[in-house]
Amino acid sequence: MFSEEDIRKQAIETIELQAEAIATLQEYVNTAFIDVVKLVHHSVGRVVITGIGKSAVIAQKMVATLNSTGTPALFMHAADAIHGDLGMVQPDDVVMIISKSGSSPEIKVLVPFIKNFGNPVVAICGNEQSYLATHADYFINTTVAKEACPNNLAPTTSTTAQLVMGDALAVCLLSMKGFSAEDFARFHPGGALGKRLYLRVGDLSKQNQSPRVHINAGIKEIIYEISSKRLGATAVVDDAGMLMGIVTDGDIRRMLEKHDSTSGLTAKDILTPSPKTIDEQELAVEALELIRNHNISQVVVTNNGKYSGFVHLHDLVREGLI
Repeated sequence: MFSEEDIRKQAIETIELQAEAIATLQEYVNTAFIDVVKLVHHSVGRVVITGIGKSAVIAQKMVATLNSTGTPALFMHAADAIHGDLGMVQPDDVVMIISKSGSSPEIKVLVPFIKNFGNPVVAICGNEQSYLATHADYFINTTVAKEACPNNLAPTTSTTAQLVMGDALAVCLLSMKGFSAEDFARFHPGGALGKRLYLRVGDLSKQNQSPRVHINAGIKEIIYEISSKRLGATAVVDDAGMLMGIVTDGDIRRMLEKHDSTSGLTAKDILTPSPKTIDEQELAVEALELIRNHNISQVVVTNNGKYSGFVHLHDLVREGLI
């Protein structure tokens, strides 16, 4: 019977084997690897990545990573390629073929066709004596000593090596392109990760109501503004619209504890001066940090010192920034 200790031992052994295999990959970052990076960097075409079986899955991941970091790429399944999908390959494209053995029937059929097209062929392969490795124009070695599978059969360590080498290629390329965080955001506009890089404070505050009262406003007016706008606070401004402070529902409660009568009291008497503020052009993640660091639920938004609105913690949660 497989005990809990057996499970733990097997899992740790798998991780150790994979870590050892990844460390070994450093030996394969050689002239050939550098030549491939330069080839793709200077190419005016796309990177077409193909494979069969588990290697095809790694190929799809590599395509996704390259596309998201500024290198145009597309996936072509090796089996489909020899049944019509070779039409995807254009004259200026670089073709990468991923395979552990480098000798599967589909790969052997595919390589000559691509070579006949005149496209450079890059092999990412775990067998340097294989058909693929010896017939490709460029060879990136991903040989591993052993699969993590106890039977040394199921692709585990070998696909990890392919994945890591693909990431190494992508990171080198994005660095050579000077690919910035702003560039990354342009390619990821829909996800939370992209939002952290492009979503501005003003984009959020404009969706909220903007409670405000004049510095001489009475208590009744203040309470009405806080209640009707439902943000738990209101800004206090002067005649020019400059922010003078805020009044929160907590300030109202504290005022009622101190005074038997609210007659004659104005916003100036109960406001909290110098509240935490952020300019509407700042990134929304900066507002999140401000809220976290000061343990508050909202921050006042300004535009060149003038009151503009509020950003609430709920806005940041809604956008998936938390």
